Amino acid sequence: MNCKKYLFMCAALMTLSFFAACSDDPETPDIPETPGTEEPDEPSLADQWNNTNTVIWPADTVVNLTEHYVVPEGKTLIIKEGAQIIASTEGVGVNHVAIEFTVDGNLYCEGTEEKPVLFSIPEAERTADNIFAGLWGGIVASESCGEMLIDHTAIEYTGGQVIEGSPAAANGVYTAGDDAYPQITTNNINGKYVITNSILRNGWSDGIYLMGGEAIIANNLFAANGYDGAEAVNVKAGCKVDVAGNVMFSPNTNGLKLSSSGQNENRGQALVQAYNNTIVNAGWRRDGEKGGCIYVEKNALANVFNNLLVNCKFRAMTPSFDIPDNPEEGYDDSSVIDYNFYASGSQKSDIVYDGEDESGVAYAWQGYNYAHEDYNAGVVDAHSVIAAETDLKDPKFVNFPINEVGLTDYVYNDAWDFHLTAGSPALAGACNGSEAFAIPYFSTEGLTLEGLGETYTSPAVQARFGAYGE
Repeated sequence: MNCKKYLFMCAALMTLSFFAACSDDPETPDIPETPGTEEPDEPSLADQWNNTNTVIWPADTVVNLTEHYVVPEGKTLIIKEGAQIIASTEGVGVNHVAIEFTVDGNLYCEGTEEKPVLFSIPEAERTADNIFAGLWGGIVASESCGEMLIDHTAIEYTGGQVIEGSPAAANGVYTAGDDAYPQITTNNINGKYVITNSILRNGWSDGIYLMGGEAIIANNLFAANGYDGAEAVNVKAGCKVDVAGNVMFSPNTNGLKLSSSGQNENRGQALVQAYNNTIVNAGWRRDGEKGGCIYVEKNALANVFNNLLVNCKFRAMTPSFDIPDNPEEGYDDSSVIDYNFYASGSQKSDIVYDGEDESGVAYAWQGYNYAHEDYNAGVVDAHSVIAAETDLKDPKFVNFPINEVGLTDYVYNDAWDFHLTAGSPALAGACNGSEAFAIPYFSTEGLTLEGLGETYTSPAVQARFGAYGE
């Protein structure tokens, strides 16, 4: 998919005129008012669920959310191409609780390249100053959400704080006062989720926070995810997921945080195949020695390969891998985190964290070769291509000034093109997909969303580094 064209289409969506209803009802004739009577209240969005199990928001509809919205358990919401869901930034109630879009049933967002679905805020507030303002709560798929499709959909300006009165706090998904809303949350270990061809950008917290379910996360663009910590994709126990073909620009900490945190007799080990992703500018806005592109911990079984890491602060990290009596802190050593390509520009970060518990790393090539205690040297990335000061390993993108874009920059430029030019060193030397560890979970039988009667498959492994070839 051409990200430039897709982002342009999303921008074009914002010019559509607002349409408050969810169907094309015929005009109602004027009815004279009877003295002493009041006009009846307009039906609420919640009233749509009366006497039906499926609600469809038609193409090009605009739905203005001034309250929390819930897709009820056992019911289905289908959002058609070009629809816009606009959340008020005023919040709900006297505490101005960030508006949350809760999915207790099924949600299918059926955007197209020409007409993506848009989850956003009022157009006048879509500014650079609000990128990390956290102006609404995002999509929360609860423990009863069975299926979700997010296809050709843009989700932006999320990250509202979870406080007393937030539905996610009341439902036990997040903790009031401690958490902020990701753009997408899942919490059903038996759920099925397909997130593809979409844009998740401009959020105070994570792009996707998976606490359960089988998932395909493929061919998406992530940009400016996380103000103070947070990742583009954050996976916990109870998940089985393929993450492939994504571009991740300037996540605060990591593009991929893969953890089996929360694993118990009910929530199984986190299982992840992460391949052919392009991660750019990760980790520079995060202090300390944590983060930088990929972080695998707490017994996650994660095969991470054929990824292109560009101007990131650190290499793939796995904490506590050398502590025999506490192996659950590190990654499952059956994992293969290798055969990746680390490229560096020549520029220095405009923020260099020095002092106690800080690395002092100022260049990407420096971070790749830093003596980090969480680098499992000789095991993780044993066969990876790693830039050095004298050999920066420029992957030769079609259009991305690798030596000019600031390492802490987070505003995505539509003109960038992360395809590789002929002769790029990133076109050769990767796994070809025949290796036993390199088989995606959902590339053959796929992942079936029963409510749609559709089966989705993960992208095939490409014998190159990164999301795009020539």
